[in-house]
This record gives sequence, structure tokens and C-alpha cells, in this order.
Amino acid sequence: MNMNRSKPKKSRTGLKIALMLVASLLISLTAYGAYIVKKAEYAANKSFELVDGSKKSDLREKEVEPLDDNVSILFVGIDDSEERAQGSGNSRSDALVLATLNNKDKSVKLVSIPRDSYVYIPEVDREDKITHAHMYGGTRATIETVEELLEVPVDYYVRMNFNAFIEVVDALGGIEAEVPYDLREKDQFDRYTVFLDKGYQQLDGREALALARTRHYDNDIERGKRQQMIIESIVDKAASGSSFTKYGDVIDAVGDNMKTNMTFDEMKSFFQYIQGGAPQVDSLTLKGFDDMTTGVYYWQLDQESLDETRDILKSHLGLQPDSSSIGSTINTTTASEAAME
Repeated sequence: MNMNRSKPKKSRTGLKIALMLVASLLISLTAYGAYIVKKAEYAANKSFELVDGSKKSDLREKEVEPLDDNVSILFVGIDDSEERAQGSGNSRSDALVLATLNNKDKSVKLVSIPRDSYVYIPEVDREDKITHAHMYGGTRATIETVEELLEVPVDYYVRMNFNAFIEVVDALGGIEAEVPYDLREKDQFDRYTVFLDKGYQQLDGREALALARTRHYDNDIERGKRQQMIIESIVDKAASGSSFTKYGDVIDAVGDNMKTNMTFDEMKSFFQYIQGGAPQVDSLTLKGFDDMTTGVYYWQLDQESLDETRDILKSHLGLQPDSSSIGSTINTTTASEAAME
């Protein structure tokens, strides 16, 4: 009889231990979450930078609110490495991607702007390669040039250098991407150390950067598609539940390598776009052709493709009626379709 009475006691003791373990886990997760929020807030405040002291685009009547309005974000990738002798004062933009975000359906449209696109640069009042805009006037000149080209407001910008890109990918534990060909490319130190076989595979930060930057195997249009694919892969990985414990390392990776005009509260509001998984992402391509008539290489944009891209972006931002019925001479692919190509 005494032995029978001891069993419920052991059971109750085991239950208490289990509840204590669960409570400890919940407290740990809550504490970690609070720690991440404070860490992110510190990093965001450190990265905050206004262009000309204003947040409002000249193409807007008033400042946007991410939770209420459709907005745009310009991602500017620059190479300010000492190896290439490019300080932050005269660096060119190596990658330009504009994202428009529709608040109603939580969809995203990405358009990559080829770095050698021959465009009008307001800063110097003449046409030149768009990559030179940053060299002429930094982020401000780049934003003005993109707004002039696409005729939509740039509400936010995120400027990152290559160190941040590499470290973010590594902090997430790498990303999965399709390598379209056998690749032999330079690393961030201009050394040929990146060797990849064709196929879908796991990439670390150094390899992802080499795939995003290479220009020797195809052209600037395909380069833009690769950059869009990699951005989508990073978003997918960041949105996965397995990445929660890696957010601290991601924040450390960004550190001093990023500048943005987003406040911490505005950054938090964008998490609604990845709640429940990665959002629908449509990739747009600016068509054009190679031009060597001046003795210098340029990418001459196709006017019809440019006009249609403008219409799509304006519609997505709610600046004009939906242009979905417009016939497409521009390449539009969804994230899922891109993964299948």
C-alpha cells in the first residue's frame, strides 16, 4: 500500500519539474526577445541618417506611414573597400534595387537597375552611368537619379557595403540559391577564391556576394535577376522560424556597415510583411541593349520597357489606377517561378 501511495507523489513531482522547465524556457525566450529588441533599437539608432535633413520625398505631399501607406525602399550596395581604393566619399553604387511595398495585400515588387544604365543625373545635369550618381553626390544624388528615372518617390533607403552583406548571410547560416553556371570569381578582397558548380545549393556570404556581383558570364540584366533572387533568398531565410535565434548575429553584422533613413519603429512595422512567411515578390527587369557607339560601354534602356515599369510601380504604390491589364514587354517573374527556372 505504501508503495502505491508513492507513485502519485512521484508523478506530481515530475509534473512540477516539467512545468518549471517550460516556465524557464518561456522566460528565457521572452528575455531573449527583449534583448533582441533593445539590441536592434540601438543598431537602428546608430544607423539612422537623414539625407538633406528631410525624410519626405520631393514627389510626396507628406511623409508616409508604413502601417497605412504603400511605400518604396531603395537598396544601395556600395563597395567602399580599401582593396579597391574606394572611400565612402567617392564610391560608386555596385547594386541598385528598388522595392515597392503594397500595404493592402503585403506584396512586394523588385526592380533592379543595371549599374551601367545611361540615365540623366540631376546632380551634374547630364547623362551618365547611374553607378556614377553615388560618386557625384552620395545617397542624395542616387535617390534623385532613381526618382527621375522611374518617376516614383523613394521613401526610404538602405545603404550597405559588402562587409554587411557577407556577414548577414553568414549570420543566417547561409542561403539557398540557384547557381546558373560553373563559377570562378573573385572574393571581396579581389582574390580568385570562389569556385561554384552549377546547380541549386547552399551559399555562404562570400559565395553569395560573388554570385551577386559577377559580370563575366552574362550581362547586367541577368546580374540584376541574380541579385533579386539572392534578396528573396535572404528574406525567405530571415522569415523562417529557424532564424529567430540568429537575429542577434544579424544585427551585429549590420552594425556600422549600414545607413538608413528608417527609424526603429518604422523598421518594426515592416515585419508585418513577413508574418506568416515570406511575402509575394514580383521581380521586374529593365530591358535595353549594349551601346558602345561612344567608345564607352553603356546600357541603353528600352523606352517602352521603362514606361511599363513606371506604370507598374506607380500602380503598386497606388499613385495611379492598376496597370495589370497593360501588355507586358517587360520580364516579370514571381519568386516561386524564379526558383523553378
